[in-house]
Amino acid sequence: MNTSVEEKLAHLRRTLRGLGTACVAYSGGVDSTFLLKVAVEVLGDRAVALTARSESYPEWELEAARRIARDMGARMIEVETREIERPGYRANAGDRCYHCKTELFQVAAEHARALGVEHLLYGAIPDDLGDHRPGMRAAGERHVRAPLIEAGLSKAEIRQASRALGLETWDKPATACLSSRFPYGTEITPEKLQQVGRCEARLHALGLRQFRARYHGDLVRVELSPDEMPRVFADAELRARLVRDCKAVGFKFVSLDLEGYRSGSANALLVQLA
Repeated sequence: MNTSVEEKLAHLRRTLRGLGTACVAYSGGVDSTFLLKVAVEVLGDRAVALTARSESYPEWELEAARRIARDMGARMIEVETREIERPGYRANAGDRCYHCKTELFQVAAEHARALGVEHLLYGAIPDDLGDHRPGMRAAGERHVRAPLIEAGLSKAEIRQASRALGLETWDKPATACLSSRFPYGTEITPEKLQQVGRCEARLHALGLRQFRARYHGDLVRVELSPDEMPRVFADAELRARLVRDCKAVGFKFVSLDLEGYRSGSANALLVQLA
C-alpha cells in the first residue's frame, strides 16, 4: 500500500480505537467487510457485526457474509428488518433507501444497546457523497458514524487495502439490495423481490459475476459487466440458459441491456419523475 493509504488506514484505526466498542452494519460487501475487518483487528470481540435479514437481501449473499465473518473471527448477529412494511419503502418514490436505512438503524440501535455497544457504524465511503444516497440522511439523523468517510478512504483504496489484508472481497463486484432493481415509482412487494432474487440467484449459478436483473413487469432487463457481455453473445448455449432461467422464475420476456451494468442506472429516472 502507498503512504497515503497507510496514513488513512492509521487514521481509521485511531478512530475505531477511540470508540471502545462498535456495532458494524455488515452486508458482506467490499466496504462493510473492510470496515469490520479493521474493527475486529483493533477492538477484538468489542466489535460486533450486525447483518439484517429481509426480503431484499439475497440468500447467497447472506451465506457468503456469514462465512467471511466467521473466517475473520468476528462476532456476528443476524436481525430481522421489516422495511417492506413501511409505506414509503413500498412506494419506491425516490427516497426508498431513506426508509430502508431508517428501519435498519432503528433495529440495529436497539440490538447494540442490548449488547452494551455504544457506537453504530456503517460502510459509507467518500465516493457515495456525490451520488443520490437518501440512506445517508437516515444515518445522520440517528448519529450513525461512517469511519471510512472520516478517514477519506476511496473505493479504490479500500480495495487495495482489502487485498493487502487478505480479504477475498477486494475484487468483489459492487452489490446493492434487491429493491434497487425496480424503477422508481414501481411498488415493491415481497413477491416481486422474491422473483428478482430467484432470477439473480440463477444468474449467479451461471458463473456471471457482475449483473443486475432489472424488473419491468413481464420483462426483465439484464445488465452485465462489459467484459462478460461478449461471452454471453458468443455462447449460444449460455444465452439460451440465461433466457430459460429468467423465464423459469416468471418473466415472459428477457432483454440484455446493450449499455451493460452501471451503478445507479435507475437514478436517471429521478429527473423524469421530478
